[in-house]
Amino acid sequence: MKKQSFIIIAVACAALVLLAAGTATTSFAAQGKVSYTCPMPEHADVIMDKPGKCPKCGMDLVAKNQEPAVKYTCPMHPDVISDKPGKCPKCGMNLVPMKPDKK
Repeated sequence: MKKQSFIIIAVACAALVLLAAGTATTSFAAQGKVSYTCPMPEHADVIMDKPGKCPKCGMDLVAKNQEPAVKYTCPMHPDVISDKPGKCPKCGMNLVPMKPDKK
């Protein structure tokens, strides 16, 4: 009886883990913030809106945030926004990280 109880508990735990993982993926996907791409650098052009297999090599697609974690702006020209640090094209000042939006 102990072996059967252990198997039932293990199956129940696995089901909960899968359910939780699916819920997290669904909630991020519903927000439109996740895309899926091939982990192979040469297949970076493969971008899907849901998990699956890479059509080029068959590997599992991995989640990738569509928006960069940090955006940069010019202290003097807030209309200048970049995905990477650099210089402002208008005045040449260093771009600084933007403060995250408060929600």
